[in-house]
Amino acid sequence: MSRRGAFSSAVGVLMGLSAISSVPQAWAGPYHDATRPVPIAATPQAADHTIRSCIDAAAGLYHLPPALFMILLHVEGGRPGFVSFNTNGTVDIGPMQINQIWLPTLARHWHATTRATFRAIRDNFCANVAAGGWILARSIHDADGHLWQGVAYYHSRTPRYQSAYLRAVLREVERLEAEVGHAPSSPGHRS
Repeated sequence: MSRRGAFSSAVGVLMGLSAISSVPQAWAGPYHDATRPVPIAATPQAADHTIRSCIDAAAGLYHLPPALFMILLHVEGGRPGFVSFNTNGTVDIGPMQINQIWLPTLARHWHATTRATFRAIRDNFCANVAAGGWILARSIHDADGHLWQGVAYYHSRTPRYQSAYLRAVLREVERLEAEVGHAPSSPGHRS
């Protein structure tokens, strides 16, 4: 499958996920699903362009491989307009499943309120990917520039959760590599 075909396939998966309706969940305070489905764009073609543009912008801004964003989006399995409830009582928000613990830090970084930040990363694909890229870049920095340790930190600072996450990421890399024919590069980062 060509790169464009793999990307379009990934866009189809993301569009399908964004159309799934919400299942009522336990109360998580102010963090809840949008009241109606939040599409990435009005048409699949526009969604393809939006997804590509948002990923390319975040990848360029944070000097990360665009393929890494697609991998994490698939592994995280989030979608615009929705939150996922965790066993520890927190929620993960939107496509890149940003944990609510990041909301105050992101709000300060964006000079916004926590509520506005929550809505942006829940409902706006580009804002969610930008926030995920910022968190990922910080995580890689915290890992002394080691890309894959930074990816593990993106998910959790707890080693047992990191290992399971990296295995899921590796499975996704292998799946995409089989479709496209190569793994994502990591310019500027140590492996």
